[in-house]
Amino acid sequence: MDAPNTEGTEDRGGEDLNQTAAYIAQILRDGGIGCEVLDFVPAEKAVLRRDRIVVGLALTFLTALAWSYLLWLSADMHMGGMDMIGMRMLPSGMGHMIPAHTHWHAMEFAFVFAMWTVMMVAMMMPSAAPMIFAYARVGRHNETQGTPFPATVWFVAGYFLAWLAFSLLATLVQWGLERAGVLDSAMASTSNVLGGFVLVAAGTYQWTRLKDVCLTQCQRPFLFLMRHGGFRRDVPGCVMLGLRRGAYCVGCCWVLMALLFVGGVMNVLWIVLLGLLIFLEQVTSSGRLITHLAGIVLIAAGGWLLSLGIS
Repeated sequence: MDAPNTEGTEDRGGEDLNQTAAYIAQILRDGGIGCEVLDFVPAEKAVLRRDRIVVGLALTFLTALAWSYLLWLSADMHMGGMDMIGMRMLPSGMGHMIPAHTHWHAMEFAFVFAMWTVMMVAMMMPSAAPMIFAYARVGRHNETQGTPFPATVWFVAGYFLAWLAFSLLATLVQWGLERAGVLDSAMASTSNVLGGFVLVAAGTYQWTRLKDVCLTQCQRPFLFLMRHGGFRRDVPGCVMLGLRRGAYCVGCCWVLMALLFVGGVMNVLWIVLLGLLIFLEQVTSSGRLITHLAGIVLIAAGGWLLSLGIS
């Protein structure tokens, strides 16, 4: 005997209940009794929606804060760079300048490191958001008591710990390039050969197997969680899982970040374009196509720049 078709029964039942409630409410209003019909959301769905709002607001706030800091630094460096030949502007936001020939000291290193760290937050937070939402949602289903927010915070901390390590490496690279005299006041390469080489390297990397593996991990949040043990409640587990996720994202984007030395580390438009490219790669369904097309464009641009440098 075939089982009765119950598809849509729950929805129809809900509609009938709403119609009955509306009819009763109308009778009460006709009798002079004020009342309203409330559409209650199931508890679990309401909690998930609330979690999403809370996480979304927190991520929006951090992203806005990071971009505000970058805009503040950029405006300060552009103002200070006017008619200051022979001087080097520190990315402090406070108009600090030192003679261009002066070697780096601890304060300058700290300012540059902070600049790179905040820049990574600003650029990577939008593309990391789907993973963070997914982690909070899985955490809500796994938590019988309390909230998933503390575990999510530690996961995000682990994620950006990977980018913190990258920021330290980028600071050291910038220090080396500045010592070599190939960076201008906007922290962009003054060498067409160096710029062309970085563009070609970035474009070639877009087609490599390593890029593809890392991009796959970044594009599929729930698959990443299933492959790496799922939601963790303990702090070390959350941090290590976030660190692993961050390592994949660094592996996916590190050469693209090197392009900042071509367009200018403090070039806000260049930062926005690179951040948009990373977002489209990791979040959209056409991520791989965008990755390969960007690779072709970068190789072509690098070849053109190398030809200028060689000639």
